[in-house]
Amino acid sequence: MQFYSTNNINSRVSFKDAVFNSMPQDKGLYMPVNIPALDADFIQHLDKYTLPEIAFKIAQNLLGDDIPADDLKAIIDDAINFDAPIAKLDEDVYVLELFHGPSLAFKDFGARFMSRVMSYFLQAGEKQLDVLVATSGDTGGAVALGFLGVPNTRVTILYPKGKVSDIQELQLTTNGQNIRALEIDGTFDDCQALVKQAFTDKELNEQFRLTSANSINIARLIPQTFYYFNAYAQLLRQGKSKVVFSVPSGNFGNIGAGLLAWKMGLPVEQFIAATNANDTVPVFLKTGVYQPKPSVATLSNAMDVGNPSNWVRIADMFKDDMDSFRKLVTGYRYTDEETLEAIKKVHAGFDYVVCPHTAIAWQALTDWQQQHPDTDAAGVFLSTAHPCKFPDVFPDDIAAKVEVPAQVQELQAKDKLSVELDSDFEGFKAYLLKQG
Repeated sequence: MQFYSTNNINSRVSFKDAVFNSMPQDKGLYMPVNIPALDADFIQHLDKYTLPEIAFKIAQNLLGDDIPADDLKAIIDDAINFDAPIAKLDEDVYVLELFHGPSLAFKDFGARFMSRVMSYFLQAGEKQLDVLVATSGDTGGAVALGFLGVPNTRVTILYPKGKVSDIQELQLTTNGQNIRALEIDGTFDDCQALVKQAFTDKELNEQFRLTSANSINIARLIPQTFYYFNAYAQLLRQGKSKVVFSVPSGNFGNIGAGLLAWKMGLPVEQFIAATNANDTVPVFLKTGVYQPKPSVATLSNAMDVGNPSNWVRIADMFKDDMDSFRKLVTGYRYTDEETLEAIKKVHAGFDYVVCPHTAIAWQALTDWQQQHPDTDAAGVFLSTAHPCKFPDVFPDDIAAKVEVPAQVQELQAKDKLSVELDSDFEGFKAYLLKQG
């Protein structure tokens, strides 16, 4: 399969080049030249397949012979070695739990697949791969664990100072080895801008072999389609064949992957883009005007993105019919007060604890279902992170119900390793060059 830049539809690169270059020099994002539809019989019988089998079929369909079948299967079996179950909370209300991977967040799907693909393509004696990643919370932890100890790679994580939870920060800053953490005095948007500028800086690209581990990298986006198909497979086993997905949305890679799955033939009735106060896309869906704005800090910090990078991919997928996109996707936004209220409602109604991002997705699904009482589709809201990552958000009675996994308890005994930097590019560039 070949890929093109969203800023130059005539450009062509291989999957390997798209993965390693991550962002074209023209500042677009890579997309597959064709989005091949999966066989209808396969989709109708998804319930017969396991998650790794579904993942292999999707990846092979998109990548063709870029990676031989046996090698691709081995990559998937190693990367996707954890579950992504749906749990029924109410009639036609299901939660898709995406926090069962090693970093306890949905980002494990993309980070683990991407790190193994990069390791597969790296040849002995090649120049060291420098992976840059901006994080608003969960991406950095997943990337760190995905690349920790991978030979001939070095990861530099940029995160906004004081704007990630304590446990998220531990996941970013306690790894050592080939993982470096930079604490940026700014917002996630500042971190993301630094990474993007580095990719187009001539001197840095001459000195280093740079790539990104953010969702701008196509190898992050592809594996996130896996859990949408797998969720549908689980619904089929329960006699449900229609689905609405409610997706907590920040940088719009998660829902972007869902839309890619839809383009490949997954029969989704409706997508719900659920955001916090950073509501650039919900505003567009209501007004038709896309206007990025500075991000603001909220309880759902991983969604604090005012200028979503993956919007260009979504716009590219629907460039010939944006009206269809606005019918397929509905946007909702919620305040911190509404987020806390949703957490309390889910706990009181279902004896279930959700992180603030997941609470927003649940509330959006609830509101959508109330506005569409005649729908016969099952509603699935995505749970993107384990609630233990956000202990300060919950009231005491709910916090007491949160089980802290062993790997988090181990983190709390480790030392923090990070470097503080301002948000100016020259300072970031100087750090990279000095470290060599």
